Amino acid sequence: MWVETLKSKIHRATVTDANLNYEGSITIDEDLIDAANMFVHEKVAVVNNNNGERFETYIIRGERGSGTICLNGAAARKVQKGDIIIIMSYAFLPLEEARLFKPTVVHLEEKTNRIK
Repeated sequence: MWVETLKSKIHRATVTDANLNYEGSITIDEDLIDAANMFVHEKVAVVNNNNGERFETYIIRGERGSGTICLNGAAARKVQKGDIIIIMSYAFLPLEEARLFKPTVVHLEEKTNRIK
């Protein structure tokens, strides 16, 4: 049996921008992508703590060290600059491996998107 489990999470990121006139995705600072064990073009789930919106998109590379968290395209309608979001990716693992797996969780400082 295979189960889907949390692989990586960026916890309490602050949205730095929302760009409606862009091809859909989420732009994430490359330092945060690396720290969270995520990768460019990976599918992610996004939860907006401010309004309860939940949606899926994919990652594009943001400038390293910039703290950028920008929702693009249609997803830009689900957030506002300054909103707090959680970004999660998942993996399918065999049941026994999933029981032992520990996801990567990156906690961020409020407003700066710097790793705590």
